Amino acid sequence: MKTKDFYFDLPEELIAQKPLEKRDQSRLLVLDKKTGEMDHTYFYNILDFLKEGDCIVVNDTRVLPARLIGEKEGTGGKIEFLLLKRKELDTWETLVKPGKKAKVGSRFVFGDGLLQAEVIDIAEEGNRIIKFHYDGVFEELLDQLGKMPLPPYITETLEDNERYQTVYSKNQGSAAAPTAGLHFTEELLEKIKQKGVKIVYITLHVGLGTFRPVKVEDIESHKMHAEYYIIGKEAADTINATKAQGGKVIAVGTTSCRTLESAAIETSKIKEGSGWTDIFIYPGYQFKIVDSLITNFHLPESTLIMLVSALSEKDMIMKAYETAVKERYRFFSFGDAMFIK
Repeated sequence: MKTKDFYFDLPEELIAQKPLEKRDQSRLLVLDKKTGEMDHTYFYNILDFLKEGDCIVVNDTRVLPARLIGEKEGTGGKIEFLLLKRKELDTWETLVKPGKKAKVGSRFVFGDGLLQAEVIDIAEEGNRIIKFHYDGVFEELLDQLGKMPLPPYITETLEDNERYQTVYSKNQGSAAAPTAGLHFTEELLEKIKQKGVKIVYITLHVGLGTFRPVKVEDIESHKMHAEYYIIGKEAADTINATKAQGGKVIAVGTTSCRTLESAAIETSKIKEGSGWTDIFIYPGYQFKIVDSLITNFHLPESTLIMLVSALSEKDMIMKAYETAVKERYRFFSFGDAMFIK
């Protein structure tokens, strides 16, 4: 299967630059994955498509304010670090701009010296391994000095950083938000519970690789980035019980979907535990756990549109995307939503 098979023409003005005032007011395209039938509604009506005995699985990761703007010690030259992955307590793999300023041994300061950093190694793809030095609590300093790492296609400034977090975000560690969850409000989650639908929390720390384009012609040759996930015992037991009792498991976002399918590779049941996953889901994949998916609209030729095409049929998904463009749905992180039922 070719990467170009997942291309569609997306007008730039449909890329949402800001979140809506109310999270659940976004539009919702509902796609029947068997028939291809489509309905158009609003996200607050997601309740109409959930049944007692179902469970929805959300990713409770929290985005780090991972962009740090500082200067080189001695010269004052401006530098930008983007935290990608924690290696040890105070050691991080980072993306640096401009990279030529960040040679091994170089030192940098942030916030008038509140935080200091030294380049101790160079990793693959030119990423820098950074050792931080500071007094106090690193996460508190990061909240004070860091900026939200918005995706490259969002060019406007975000006024409220919490709008790039889900209302249930809890475990810090992501470089990007699990954006399908941005549509939920506390009130909507409570209504879902009242309907007898269980809400299950798992964690997958989203890496910047989620934005990495597919550069190979044949999608089977693409290698996914690895991301760290955690599934607790209560979550695993609830999901397995839902499947056993005939309920649907509804993943909120591609991150939740990939986590569930990774944890069920060996037994077709969810096991508690943690680890790294680099699962690549594309058409032909046989789902073991996920029955339905709540997701945003994704980039053309991305691994994300390939994943949603695996849950339905590629032609149905591409037709749904054409319809979304025609109906002027908003795309990507702050855009509208799709429910593949």
